[in-house]
Amino acid sequence: MLDNNFMLKGKTANILYKDIAKNAPIYDYHCHLSPKEIYEDKVFSNISKIFLEFDHYKWRAMRYAGIPEEYITGTANDFDKFKMWARTCERLIGSPLYHWTNLELRNFFGVTEILKESNAEKIYEHCNKKIAAEALSPVKFITNSKVKLICTTDDPIDNLEYHKLIAENKALTFKVLPTFRPDKALNILNEGFTDYMNALSESSGVKITSSYSTLIEALISRVEYFNEIGCKLSDHSLESLYYLPTTEAEVAEIFKKRLYKDKISTEDAEKFKCYTLKLLAKEYHKNGWAMQLHIGAMRNNNETMFKTLGPDAGFDVMNDFNIASSLSKLLNDINENSGLPKTAIYTLNPKDNIVLSALPHCFGEDGVRGKIQFGAAWWFNDHKEGMYEHLKSIGSQGMLADFVGMLTDSRSFLSYARHDYFRRILCSFIGSLVDDNEFENDPELLKEIVEGICYKNIKNYLKLED
Repeated sequence: MLDNNFMLKGKTANILYKDIAKNAPIYDYHCHLSPKEIYEDKVFSNISKIFLEFDHYKWRAMRYAGIPEEYITGTANDFDKFKMWARTCERLIGSPLYHWTNLELRNFFGVTEILKESNAEKIYEHCNKKIAAEALSPVKFITNSKVKLICTTDDPIDNLEYHKLIAENKALTFKVLPTFRPDKALNILNEGFTDYMNALSESSGVKITSSYSTLIEALISRVEYFNEIGCKLSDHSLESLYYLPTTEAEVAEIFKKRLYKDKISTEDAEKFKCYTLKLLAKEYHKNGWAMQLHIGAMRNNNETMFKTLGPDAGFDVMNDFNIASSLSKLLNDINENSGLPKTAIYTLNPKDNIVLSALPHCFGEDGVRGKIQFGAAWWFNDHKEGMYEHLKSIGSQGMLADFVGMLTDSRSFLSYARHDYFRRILCSFIGSLVDDNEFENDPELLKEIVEGICYKNIKNYLKLED
């Protein structure tokens, strides 16, 4: 169980993984790690602080298993929280959390036993001794995982202080770059929208008035600032996507109404969001950035817990709406406006897999491999079956060899075990095709494909230098 052959099915899968994928470097082009924590590089006090502090995946499972909130986000001591996770984890049959947890313990701490409530204390003490003896910290976990790039997720108003400080440390073997995520500027119906306009005014140095053009000027100013710090990507959470034709004059009027606290309809909000995204995409294209569209999160479903714990606490699910027509129209409008930037599109709902594997072929560019990407299996899809279905969709409808590969989308410094998990699944998927005589057993070509998906494709996609 979780030995060297874990999830590797067949001779070819073993060869591809052990000779190529296992030790390939990691380019984590989308995550939610804290640049402040990376810069400060404090040694962790115990395994619970790494395992459970920010992991809403684990929190969801513990709640469903009936574990009291005191042991999840509450005031219980760290060992008791770890023990309650062990009680939950040992019963998670079929869950990626079972695999991730035990891979993390194996890869980072040398634990060969499967975590259970009965051995939780022994494993807890073993991990804590290793943390203390080796002074394990964010930088050590990142370095030991052979990570070469981390792209964090950052609000336009962020001053990127810690990114600049990290860049000054020439001893580091990896880069930490910001990602521009302007959701708060595009979600015009949000309660704090007008307050955010004030914050954006202050950070950009552009006074945002009721004129829509001042908002765009402020956002462009922040794009330019992020670009100076080395940003390569933008990111947008599209919790809804209903494309409606509009004009700049209409959007300007919608913006003015919102600042004057007049009522804005959901249709108005969609027009504002899509039109503003189109103008921002022009700037991304100009700066050579790639754009990410994360589609379909339905957030904060438990209002009571949202009021208690805030967002990103484990109360989000996938939404269910049709995306093909609106996404096609949005991409086409952006393309006609200024030229479409490289774009990675993610879905929380696997019903959209075929659409997101096929639609990218409609927006190619001479000399650019895989310009529009069906991004990695995301959040509720980053498990064995979700990854297999994702790879199958790209393989059957798209161009798997040009896929830009895995990311962590995580707040945990141990989540690089997910790259190992993905690479095992990838090698089994490709290996099975070879073993079944559905693809040629050409070692050089297979090496090129596997290395590409593991890290070379994303390096080329973002035009990264060594």
